[in-house]
Amino acid sequence: MQVTALHRHPVKSYGREALDSVTLEAGQSMPFDRRWAVAHDAAKTEGGAWAQCVNFSRTAVAPALAAINAQLDEETRQLTLTHPALPELTFDPDAEGEALIEWVRPIVPQNRSLPARVLTLPERGFTDAPYAGVSLCSTTSLDALSANAGQPLSPLRWRGNIWFDGALPWAEMDWVGKDLQLGEAVLRVIEPIERCMATTANPDTGARDVDTLGLLNSHWNHQDFGINAEVITSGRVAVGDTLTVL
Repeated sequence: MQVTALHRHPVKSYGREALDSVTLEAGQSMPFDRRWAVAHDAAKTEGGAWAQCVNFSRTAVAPALAAINAQLDEETRQLTLTHPALPELTFDPDAEGEALIEWVRPIVPQNRSLPARVLTLPERGFTDAPYAGVSLCSTTSLDALSANAGQPLSPLRWRGNIWFDGALPWAEMDWVGKDLQLGEAVLRVIEPIERCMATTANPDTGARDVDTLGLLNSHWNHQDFGINAEVITSGRVAVGDTLTVL
């Protein structure tokens, strides 16, 4: 099996960035993945610790967010976001959070909790799970789902960190509790990822267009796609590296 793509999401639900390689650290999530998150005006967190997804502005509620792309300059901490319906924005998430709030306001539902402030959680980030994890997704499982959808489904719908090919469809669901060697790093698989409405949104347009959850439930009797893992041995992982189940 082989690593085919790497992605990080600097601001939770606010765009993705493709990488050629990354150095994973034991006990941490992917560097700069979900390092920031946009709390809404009904959030019950002030930052400083992990909090549940319901506290944040997210694609499950605001599908237009799915069409955001991101590019982070790690040295300057300048983040550039693009969206087909908005002008390009470059800002410092730590110092200019209000710029992001104003930028995104036109594409979020006005009858729901509104984006209010940008929070940061260095190192582990605001991952979907309550532990610092890395997500992995299979291209062959996506192909199987696409076949039942009757159209190709973009990998970007799933916001995965690491994509791989060469496994049988859904084989990754049997890896829970097993260790994986990816390049220099070793990861331990924790659990499948139960999916939400975010995956129904088209990452090119931000419109809901495919009932991904219905497809998963009707054809496989579950709502899972991809797996979460913890990094147990630090190391570099690059596109093209071999993935081996240990």
